[in-house]
Amino acid sequence: MDDAVRGYRDEIAGEHRSMFDRLHHLIVSTCPDAEGVMRYEMPTYRIGSRRLSVAAWKHGLSLYVSPARDGGFTARHPELAAGKGTIKLRPEDAARIPDEEFQDLVRAALQA
Repeated sequence: MDDAVRGYRDEIAGEHRSMFDRLHHLIVSTCPDAEGVMRYEMPTYRIGSRRLSVAAWKHGLSLYVSPARDGGFTARHPELAAGKGTIKLRPEDAARIPDEEFQDLVRAALQA
């Protein structure tokens, strides 16, 4: 994990940090070539021109990914879509979504 991303992670509140850790692990295990860097003051995972950003907010985490590259995630979970390209996850939302669904989102977002 990049030092700047680690610093960002260390500032996230407790239960939201565990969500970030889960997503970070799923991203790097699903796409080991993904580079985690800070972009627009948030952790962004990228492979080539493809990107998936993760940011903390007071109620959870937001994922920023094109709806065309979310692997159908927002179609299956329209209640989590918060505008074009934004997925808002509260801890209870993340808890009910299996790892495989997040991995599908990661693959769609980052792999060509």
